[in-house]
Amino acid sequence: MTTDAALSPDDFVARLREEGDKRYHDRHPFHLRMHEGSLTREQIQAWVLNRYYYQTRIPIKDAIILSKSDDPTFRRMWMQRIVDHDGKAEGEGGLAQWQRLAEGVGLDVDEVKSLRRVLPGVRFACDAYVTLVREQPLVEAVASSLTEFFSPDIMTRRIAAWETHYPWVRAETLAYFRNRVTRARDDSRQAIDYVLAHATARDQQERCIEALITKCQILWALLDAVSNAAAHPRGER
Repeated sequence: MTTDAALSPDDFVARLREEGDKRYHDRHPFHLRMHEGSLTREQIQAWVLNRYYYQTRIPIKDAIILSKSDDPTFRRMWMQRIVDHDGKAEGEGGLAQWQRLAEGVGLDVDEVKSLRRVLPGVRFACDAYVTLVREQPLVEAVASSLTEFFSPDIMTRRIAAWETHYPWVRAETLAYFRNRVTRARDDSRQAIDYVLAHATARDQQERCIEALITKCQILWALLDAVSNAAAHPRGER
């Protein structure tokens, strides 16, 4: 346990941004190839299919975060994330938008929803995120979500890249990316306000930074699995 003085709010946020920025998965070679337009149709499809498993874990981890809090105000705020993702009715929300994205890139939506073709490495990485949230204190679980700091920028670049390099993807199926530009800004603002208010000792702050780093590593591992599988024919894996 560190005995150093607590970081000021500005310094704490700067550390979170610094550690997250240098590890965020937009620097991954697969993501760089995606944005420069050098992925094949099959590689785009593989990413969409496997990333869907991550999307299915998001409302689960948010429900776990909800269960850790005794504060109705916090729960009302955080509950909106589940509504945003699952929708208020069938066909609404981020998960349904990702299913429409899958259809837009030429995948069979029922096959994607079945999760049968999700790579083991992707399952391992995404399940590790749920485990992290389940096992860590509430403030650290919330801090792990702060990759949302960087999400609006990557979504904006992704929309431009896909419209430029992958015109075979129908524009209306990119709705998930468009909606996350605004939603991620709001979500990250709520999360950082909570972390700043509740991680007031230096050791708490350092553990929150570590939680964010771990989340970045999980997203990186997901892309490693997809990239490695795409690089080798099925029989060579």
